[in-house]
Amino acid sequence: MRSLLFIPGNRLDMLRKGLGFSPDVVIPDLEDSVPNAEKDDAREKVAGIVEEFTKAGFRVIPRINSLNSGYGKQDLQALVGPNIWGINVGKTDRPEDILELDSIITDLESGAQVKNGTIKLIPYIESAMALINAYSIAIASPRVIGLAFGAEDFTKDMGIERTDAGQEIDYPRYVVAVAARAANVMAFDTPNVNFRDEIGLELDIKKAISVGYTGKFAIHPAQIESINRLFVPSEDQVLQAKRIVEAAEKAELEGKGATTLDGKMIDVPIVERAKKLLAKLETHAKD
Repeated sequence: MRSLLFIPGNRLDMLRKGLGFSPDVVIPDLEDSVPNAEKDDAREKVAGIVEEFTKAGFRVIPRINSLNSGYGKQDLQALVGPNIWGINVGKTDRPEDILELDSIITDLESGAQVKNGTIKLIPYIESAMALINAYSIAIASPRVIGLAFGAEDFTKDMGIERTDAGQEIDYPRYVVAVAARAANVMAFDTPNVNFRDEIGLELDIKKAISVGYTGKFAIHPAQIESINRLFVPSEDQVLQAKRIVEAAEKAELEGKGATTLDGKMIDVPIVERAKKLLAKLETHAKD
């Protein structure tokens, strides 16, 4: 789940085009990209096309409106069923929000003859309150398989300017990644809104990877290739990881707890990190 592509739920033409793209996850959006006057129409459009995405082999994780918006429960009633993999929900502030979502989804799964617990949750962390509660949100339900960081709404909540440099989101970005790691769930980075800036996008992706994110949202299909490519270990990284593991195995046979490679010490944390990288590569190969 490297690339998660948003597609406006009120745009049937764009939803149909999405069938020809190659993200790991399709996110038909019922929240921020849809005006209030078109919420009902968007809900019908998305409900009518999710089966096509599923048959085409996509993981479909619609983004619904928060429950306190007045639209969230209707979104769930229209969408929970065998053709969606999970739910991405915006403006989740407290673990109680997750518990309420879990309860509603459980009832709807039963009515849709879907095995209980099948529908997963990826809540958005995009306010000061949500950031404080990020870990509690992540562990509130077994349905939660990842946390999403939303920079635009976070900076709006804080009353601060959103800049291209992005230093104003460094702290919350790190906190969400750490909370996700502590809860043993995935971490999905905020989308880069400058979708025509390929160099900026790649720098943004590399920064997200460097602090522990496992995937990133896309707002334009042109962003998918860079996200998919960079969230897989590079050939150089794989080669170095293999060398580290080989050096460690040789040292173990010699009765040594640590060794050196290229003039640098190789100890247990470095070896374990290398093994995790190789395991990640194997997972991507299976997918």
